[in-house]
Amino acid sequence: MIARLAIAAPLLLASAQGFARDTPDPAAEVNPFIGTTNGGNVYPGATLPFGMVAFSPEATPLPGKRFPIAAPGGYEWRANGIRGFSLTHLSGTGCAGASGDIPIMPVTVPVDTSPSAVAAGMMYSSILEHDKERASPGAYSVTLDNGVAVRLGATDRTAVGRFTFPEDRPANLLFRTSDSEVGSTASTIHIDAEHRTVTGTVTAGNFCGYLAEDRRESYYTLHFVAVFDQPFEVGGTWRDDQVTKGAADGQGGTTYGERGHPPAGKGAGGWISFDPGRSAAVNVRIGVSYVDEAGARANLAAESPAGTTVEATQAAARAAWNRALGQSAIEGGSRDDRTVFYTALYHTLLEPNLYSDTDGRYRGFDGEVHRLSDGQQAQYANYSGWDVYRSQLQLVTLLDPQRGSDIAQSLLNQADQNGGVWDRWTHLTGATSVMNGDPSPPSLAAIHAFGGRSFDLERAYASLKRAATVPTEKDLSRKGCPVLCIGQRPGLDRWLKLHYMPVGAPGWGSAADTLELAAADFGMAELARAAGDAAGERMFRKRSGYWRNLFNPDATPQGGYIQPRNADGSWPEFDPASYDEFVEGSGAQYLWMVPFDPAGLIDALGGRAATTRRLDAFFKDADGGWAVTKSGPLHAELDNEPSIASPWLYNFVGQPWKTQETVRAAMRQIWTNSPDGISGNDDLGQMSSWYVWSALGLYPLYPGRAELVIGSPLFPSATIERPGGRIVIRAEGAAPDAPYVQALRVNGRTSERSWLPAEFVTKGGTLDFTLGTTADRDWGTEEAPPSYH
Repeated sequence: MIARLAIAAPLLLASAQGFARDTPDPAAEVNPFIGTTNGGNVYPGATLPFGMVAFSPEATPLPGKRFPIAAPGGYEWRANGIRGFSLTHLSGTGCAGASGDIPIMPVTVPVDTSPSAVAAGMMYSSILEHDKERASPGAYSVTLDNGVAVRLGATDRTAVGRFTFPEDRPANLLFRTSDSEVGSTASTIHIDAEHRTVTGTVTAGNFCGYLAEDRRESYYTLHFVAVFDQPFEVGGTWRDDQVTKGAADGQGGTTYGERGHPPAGKGAGGWISFDPGRSAAVNVRIGVSYVDEAGARANLAAESPAGTTVEATQAAARAAWNRALGQSAIEGGSRDDRTVFYTALYHTLLEPNLYSDTDGRYRGFDGEVHRLSDGQQAQYANYSGWDVYRSQLQLVTLLDPQRGSDIAQSLLNQADQNGGVWDRWTHLTGATSVMNGDPSPPSLAAIHAFGGRSFDLERAYASLKRAATVPTEKDLSRKGCPVLCIGQRPGLDRWLKLHYMPVGAPGWGSAADTLELAAADFGMAELARAAGDAAGERMFRKRSGYWRNLFNPDATPQGGYIQPRNADGSWPEFDPASYDEFVEGSGAQYLWMVPFDPAGLIDALGGRAATTRRLDAFFKDADGGWAVTKSGPLHAELDNEPSIASPWLYNFVGQPWKTQETVRAAMRQIWTNSPDGISGNDDLGQMSSWYVWSALGLYPLYPGRAELVIGSPLFPSATIERPGGRIVIRAEGAAPDAPYVQALRVNGRTSERSWLPAEFVTKGGTLDFTLGTTADRDWGTEEAPPSYH
């Protein structure tokens, strides 16, 4: 997550009322427009679970917006136009976007002015009206103001579309080959009218590049092959402001300009022309590959051969989504609550993205073509580590251990091809280095703990151990800092010497870096335990306690805080409301980010009573109202990662009913069945995974272990089907206003614990809750969940 682009005053969709009957079609419960404004940055277009292709609109920028895109997902609910339909997207990112490759735009005017020219303006865009737009998992359709009806579908590696032109206007289709969301350095197009085919490439990257002048770089090339069912004429090509009618070949990029954004007047592409009198409907099948054109053609032949229809593609996608969503079957609840739940699950299952071709080839970080490792079923890309190590990878692996294993192996393969560096935020073949800390150890530990065992654990651990103990030239460098530091562990030499990250060290925010590295070393300890390295486990367990070196008991008159510290051991001035030396959060919000050792934090804060007072003040305002989001830097911000573990800490001070009510309050305030129903970036499904876990009444608090802390279920029944053991959750009395646990039976036996052991995840089981509208201040108070240090 970075540069969260929150937007105020969103439009709202009408909410359905009443209760829905249970359905074998959970995809019908999903509203892909949830999160398309208010900074959610998701997209509504057609894609499959973890698919390579996401065929979705690129909306026109909002008035006054300083970026040349509508939103990082390519789509903004409040935008009033569409400038194309791109083949690739990322869901819920920050910064200025990523991917959005090869926007294809049907237009009904002659192409006389270059679409990239400043003079073109919005000439080749079309008005968007939401009442003419539909989206569901695997399908998207819209009728544009220019009269063209668009229908889109997708397989894993192909896009299938239909453009139905009005009969009385020109019928042109633009391929804006250079216009990836944040620009490109090169693109090509070749129009082959004889074979009804358009092929080409785009070379791009630049994720968050505008934040660091020395990181504005391309690092991937996408190849595409588009085959049409109707004959067409070569329209021509353009480059910058020059149009060459009748040309079948073209090239050019936008560049990244002087500020890291594609400058006005730059770009390239081509267009083809149809005879609308022959057939108003034009069908296209498009294969993509990050390896080469042959890969794109092979993917197309394998997944969308000649004769494939958009209807069949959408139906197959719907079936695939029903299988994926149906693994987590809920019963009861209001229609809105069911829609929010299944949409959150839908968003959780979008990334990481399939990256290998049907033949098992993929292009690595070293630029070479590789094949899948032994036992690996797919290579994945797009890893937002700082985000997803907290709960998204746990949910993905719980549902599909093989996919979790493949993700872990993919990260190891990336590191092998990247000089041993496990990058924090990888975009396709790019080590973007976005965010801070070292999220790969807790990510792999979490995958292993939740059942992903089919990856090379020993080699992964050895690589990560080397990276955690031997500073490299990149770790000492300040290139890309503060946001895109190139080292895996920037300032590692300071960590090893001082046992904390001091002010002025390479990195983003020294206090946040200290907490992230403590979590990373906790993950390393868990990997060491799994790999049989007892000495390594002891060493990294000790290092995970280095957060204590930044705890100043006299930080403020109100009490101690984790605060920045100078290299000489002195404490600079500190304001818990300040973001200085923290990352996307204040000192007050980062105080609670020690999820593996709550008992140690509670002891540092002066015990249970003192900690409870601090937590109460964190989640409530001066008038006693909820302060779980948008309430200022001294309060929780549960729409962003640094705060999301904090509500679960009430379980550790003997007041689990406060966890139950606080989590429920956040769910009700932040998550709604409306376009603004995600308050802030969804971060490739991380924030949605927090909601799914919360709605199930469970949370994977520990970064790298499978013990679960308990909240309260939202629905009367939930069944999770997974390899290794079914999980059944029943909740008598469940209702939006009944978050309080009155009793719990685990596998038929009464339990007073507010947590579950790891074996519940590995073996499955049954939870029977009794819930009520009044807090039970006795249940779950005697035994706190475990802490690890």
